[in-house]
Amino acid sequence: MVTLLLDQTQLEVVLSPLERVATFHRENLRVARDTITKVQLTDDAWTWLRGVPGPGTHIPSILAAGTWKAAATTDFVLIRRRRPSVVIDLEGDEQFQRLIFTTRHGLSLTQALRLDVSEEPVDVVEIASTAPIPVVKGRQRPVIRPRPV
Repeated sequence: MVTLLLDQTQLEVVLSPLERVATFHRENLRVARDTITKVQLTDDAWTWLRGVPGPGTHIPSILAAGTWKAAATTDFVLIRRRRPSVVIDLEGDEQFQRLIFTTRHGLSLTQALRLDVSEEPVDVVEIASTAPIPVVKGRQRPVIRPRPV
């Protein structure tokens, strides 16, 4: 499971040693915050894959890790089974056009990206948990019960 660190200028995807081996990346991914155009949460990240696997590891429906290349795009992928994932579209990044990875902290990431953060990198879970997030209560529907016969 990747760790997500966010500061004022960049998002850092911290990879464990095993994830580095599987993705064939020696370092963590660093993406400038202003290149992030869209963040989407998904329950099935496999549907977001495009192109063919490049350097990395691919075991269908179990693990996709590394670089995926399509006609004019290059994506970084780290998907494990069918778990909640996040899809980040990038514009202007020199290396990737999309990041797709499995994480339980996708909602915290989307909330943290909306907030002003410190200059030091902080885990997105900590950012989201300390920020006041307004809770909007939905309208309650009336309960409809069947008529007695």
